[in-house]
Amino acid sequence: MARRTTPPPEDFEEHIVDIDVGEEMRSSFLEYAYSVIYSRALPDARDGLKPVQRRILYSMHDMGLRPDRGHVKSARVVGEVMGRLHPHGDGAIYDALVRMAQPWSMRLPTVDSHGNFGSPDDPPAAMRYTECRMAPAAQAMTASIDEETVDFRPNYDGREQEPSVLPAAIPHLVVNGAAGIAVGMATNMAPHNLVEVVQALRHLVKHPGADLETLMRFVPGPDLPTGGKIIGLDGVRDAYATGRGTFKMRATTRIESVTARRKGIVVTELPYGVGTERVIEKIKQLVQAKKLQGIADVKDLSDRAQGLRLVIEVKNGFHPEALLEQLFRSTPLEESFGINAVALVDGQPRTLGLKQQLEVFLGHRFDVVRRRSTYRRGKAADRLHLVEGLLTAILDIDEVIQLIRGSDNAEQARERLISVFDLTEVQATYILDMPLRRLTRFSKLELDKEAEELRRTIEELDEILADDARLRQVVSDELAEVAKTYGTPRRTVLLASSGQTATSTATPLEVADDPCWVLLSSSGLLARTTTQDPLGEGGGRARHDVVVSVVGATARGEVGVLTSAGRLVKVGVLDLPTLPSTASHPHLQGGVPVGELITLDGERPLALSSLDPGSAGIALGTRQGVVKRVNPEVLARDEWEVVALKDGDEVVGAVELRTGTETLCFVTSEGQLLHFGAGGVRPQGRGGGGMAGVKLGAGAHVVSFTAFDPTDAVVVTVSGSSSALPGTEAGSVKVTPFTEYPAKGRATGGVRCHRFLKGEDALVFAWAGTGPPLAAADSGAPVDLPEPVLRRDGSGVPGSQPVVACSGPVAAALPSPVAG
Repeated sequence: MARRTTPPPEDFEEHIVDIDVGEEMRSSFLEYAYSVIYSRALPDARDGLKPVQRRILYSMHDMGLRPDRGHVKSARVVGEVMGRLHPHGDGAIYDALVRMAQPWSMRLPTVDSHGNFGSPDDPPAAMRYTECRMAPAAQAMTASIDEETVDFRPNYDGREQEPSVLPAAIPHLVVNGAAGIAVGMATNMAPHNLVEVVQALRHLVKHPGADLETLMRFVPGPDLPTGGKIIGLDGVRDAYATGRGTFKMRATTRIESVTARRKGIVVTELPYGVGTERVIEKIKQLVQAKKLQGIADVKDLSDRAQGLRLVIEVKNGFHPEALLEQLFRSTPLEESFGINAVALVDGQPRTLGLKQQLEVFLGHRFDVVRRRSTYRRGKAADRLHLVEGLLTAILDIDEVIQLIRGSDNAEQARERLISVFDLTEVQATYILDMPLRRLTRFSKLELDKEAEELRRTIEELDEILADDARLRQVVSDELAEVAKTYGTPRRTVLLASSGQTATSTATPLEVADDPCWVLLSSSGLLARTTTQDPLGEGGGRARHDVVVSVVGATARGEVGVLTSAGRLVKVGVLDLPTLPSTASHPHLQGGVPVGELITLDGERPLALSSLDPGSAGIALGTRQGVVKRVNPEVLARDEWEVVALKDGDEVVGAVELRTGTETLCFVTSEGQLLHFGAGGVRPQGRGGGGMAGVKLGAGAHVVSFTAFDPTDAVVVTVSGSSSALPGTEAGSVKVTPFTEYPAKGRATGGVRCHRFLKGEDALVFAWAGTGPPLAAADSGAPVDLPEPVLRRDGSGVPGSQPVVACSGPVAAALPSPVAG
């Protein structure tokens, strides 16, 4: 036992009451639990609203904040609700108002917001900064509330009246769902599509005995405000049958190229209740804990124009599909939603299945339409009674006026009107209260028409009240109009399963170190392909330029890029995009520019090296006629020089040798060609400066240096004016079989390979290698070459456009890609 002591006034004796502590705690806790359950946490199954939501909509209705009116400060609405109806803090009211306006929280928002109402990750601005008004759907929730359609009850202090439920023409509970935690119980209901729910309601109106399977043909599953996917429908069906069930929500994603070098996972829709910041934070935690590999970066590119766009860049060497499966397992990109459909029915908390929810709403709508019809019939009957009195009086308006003027007071006039014209007291009072100018303006035709319309209205309302089938039809038609006015297409995709089975083979996370080809195009693009013939039927041509170098490698290996500055720079093969495996038309338009992988200080990429220590090394020729064979050494650093160049010199051509017996060929600007065997050049280390390759005349320079197997080789030469800007003149083009040019010793001047026409004084382009030759212009467009001629020192024919690159089927002589 305990004692409650109340300090007594001075003129009273002390008064002590003995109470039972256990009984006091029980009664107090029950009162608190009752208040939370019925006045705060659980929605009413009829209108689907919690008390605070209902009070917000009713107050906005009373304030006239319709969608066609201007917005008002949210603080004004919150103050009106708190002062008149809701005995709780302004924070709880504003939080509820904000949620009712958020399109990512409500499938059908009932508040139209203006200002910062937050995001899935961020809170809204203070209510003094934001504005609001009723959304169009809110009008359907409060429509006909002034027609005695619902019961009213005293507010918290008994000074005003508030509705115990709204008329609710929209099935708010099913469409927008609900969430709340009470004492000893909680509710969590998923949103649905309005059109689908209305279809199920209309079917249930027509077929009250419809089973759950039939209703699920109309409502197959939830439709979440944020879209996404629902994986597995067994839990959904359990929830529809029993009111309890769980399903998985999954983000909507796609895999695309986010940069020229990398693939990425692009997230466009997130699970319900999940924000981008939460996803990013979880990914960062897993990456830092080394529980998640393969992610290069995470960027939130969401904006008002394109909506949600979360980009997860995938490191080269990892399969995006496999990484996505890991993200689904370990991040909020996949979440569970547990349905616990608890709502108030007849004042009692009940767990409801889908059919029970629909039946409760329909029962409410039947009652609302019945009460509304009764109210409207009474109003129409009252008006008809007055109109009939006016029709009686207007037949002899002069006598009515004379009678009124001749009466001593209003009471005498009323009695005389009743007795003379056989009117009721209501009719007589109405005529007396009406200004004379209005009474004389009435037209009998207009009154007859109004009376007829009122009789027709009363007849229709009597039919609704008397015929249950007619009442159901009215409710069904009104639901159809609601769906037509406020309905939107489904956003959430429903999947019976994730597509993974116990026997399916999972994609490995990392890219296997499989053999591949690495290709370099004349425009400086790099790519890789696993196709056995990397250039397919196109020979050495890519779709938009020619492939000048191809080497074998492995997917997780490295290759070297040889530049005109005499550098060899390592490049990881995983950093290169993979070309489509189409043997007929491989192309490098999806390739990555070399400049994005390595720093090019005014130099040009010339060729590729496999970095194979077992190769015959690299042969290169410079602009000043130097030739060098570089030993196949691979250093433990990213780049190194392969030749010591003199001032003003540069490498014009480089080739990785396969056998060391290839033919080396120089072509100079003065139209001379020299070729000799690679065996005549002694290999040197990377620090060597090479040796004399071709003898140059005064002012001449090397145009082309190549190394190739002389079988089926050809020589392409293009002459023009040395003073013309590069790429502006097509010049004269000649193709000659390589066998027409005799070999000369190294460091000699070679033999003439092209005769200049009038106005021509130099070779502007040359190439020698295995045919048939393929040429490209600066734009990458193919250039047709003339038929070969047998005169090694003959002149060329006018070209169609300037040639800037030439190549042959360079992959034809290569072995299969290296394996490890």
